This record gives sequence, structure tokens and C-alpha cells, in this order.
Amino acid sequence: MVNREIIIKDTHRGLYYENGVLLSILEAGRYEIRDRDRGWVRLQRLLFRRRRPPLVEIVLVDVRERDLTIKGQEILTSDKVAIRVSIIVQFQVTDPRSALHRVQDYEERLYSDVQLAARRSLASMTLEEILTNRNRLSEDISRDVTGAAASYGVAILRADVKDLIFPGNLQEIMNRVLAAERMSQAQLVEARTKAEVQQIEADGRLEAKRREAEAQAAASHLAAESEAQVQRIKTEAEIQALRQREQAAQAYSTYPALLRLLELETLKDLARSSNARIYVGFDRLHGSPSNDREE
Repeated sequence: MVNREIIIKDTHRGLYYENGVLLSILEAGRYEIRDRDRGWVRLQRLLFRRRRPPLVEIVLVDVRERDLTIKGQEILTSDKVAIRVSIIVQFQVTDPRSALHRVQDYEERLYSDVQLAARRSLASMTLEEILTNRNRLSEDISRDVTGAAASYGVAILRADVKDLIFPGNLQEIMNRVLAAERMSQAQLVEARTKAEVQQIEADGRLEAKRREAEAQAAASHLAAESEAQVQRIKTEAEIQALRQREQAAQAYSTYPALLRLLELETLKDLARSSNARIYVGFDRLHGSPSNDREE
């Protein structure tokens, strides 16, 4: 018997065949394979005509994440602009059996699927859409290829547009357009800033006027309240004076002597002035109604 050893790394998987028939998928590890001695096998075949021993074959499949670049695909957009696009796809073999048995070469098949998906997506987009929304192209490719790749044991991890190449004259025109767009955006930002400043200034003036009007209204209100308070106090004072006079009149009516006493005090005050003159009984001397006159 002849023994063979084989080591499968963790980055690979092994497909174990006997006489061309897949029997198992070998995980990472060390394996020993026994084959019969070739001379003995020949002797057995010649003498006894027995069946040959099985032919063992192990095929390794890389299961690491890998990149596949689809370069320089010239595609016509929906508005008839020819562009060249390069796409990078990150993929991983998840089913080694399907990857080797369903298609002849899974990398070539994946290349074709991505190429066709990119053509379908770009053919439905205008140049402006491609420039402003490159993510849509990546999303379209991932959506179209993911299902197809899964059928032959490959998982699509990521699909992105790597490069977009335009014709020379179109590139110059696009540069001018981009420069014009940047200039218009700068002017728009400047106009918006100016408008915002003017709006802020206008709002500030309106706020100042509103506060001034509120202050004037408050001052007028306070002035009106003060005037009303003064008038109320004055009125109360007059009413109080009238009440005092009324009380005095009632006292004089009740006690005439008080009125006479008030007259004497008044005469006393007048007597202190050298210019004061008192006329007593003047009305009776001239036949006029009784009336005392003071100067």
C-alpha cells in the first residue's frame, strides 16, 4: 500500500473525488490517502482480472474574499453618449460544489454577468444621471448579479464603479459645465447669504419698532394711570374739603357762638395788618343792605 498525505489550509476547501465521482467536501486539516502499489495492482489485473482500485483526486477551491475587475467596457447611455466604465466586484465562493459543477469557470461566468448587468443599467440611464447618481449603477449591478451568482455558489459582497472615462471633447465640455455649476452655486450661496442678512436686518428693525411701540404704549398707559390717580386724589381731596365745610356749616348752625368766635379771630388777623380797614354799620348809614366790607 502507498500512503499519500495532503494538507488543506483554512483558506481553501477540498473536493474529494473517487473515479471522478464527488464523495465529500474536505474542510481545513490534514488527510491521509491510501493507494495500492502500482506493481501489485498490475499483477492483480493480469492474473486475477480483478477490478482496478479507485483513482482518488482532490480539487482545491479558494474560499477567500477576492476582487474581480471588469475593465474598459464601452457602453452607450440612453442619450447616445459612449462612455468607458470599469467596475470592481468583491466576491466569495460559498458553495464549492456548485462553483465547480454548475458552471465551467465561475470567475469567467461572474465576469460576464457583471458586464451584462452594467450594460443594462447604463443603457437605461442618461449621462447626467450617471454623473449625479453613480450609486444607482452599483445598486443595479449588485441587484442583478447577486441572484445569478448565488446559483453557482458565489456571493457578491460589493460592486462599485471604479472609473468612468468620457470622450475627449465631452470631458472638456463637462469641465466647463462643472465650472459653471460651481460658479452658479457660489453665486446662489452668496445671494442666499445676502438675502438672509437682509431678512435678519429687517426682522431686527421690525423687532425694534415693536419694542418701541410697546414701550410707548406702556409709557402712555402709565401716564394715563398716573393722571387718573392724580385726578382721583384731587377729587377725593375736594370731596373731603366739601365734607369738612359741610361739617363746619352744620357745627356753625348748631353752635352760632362758633361762628362768632371765627369772626373775632378773623378781625384779630385783620387788625395785624396796617393797611386793613374795617367798616362797621356802613350799610345802615347809607341806607344800603346790610353788608360788611373789607379791604
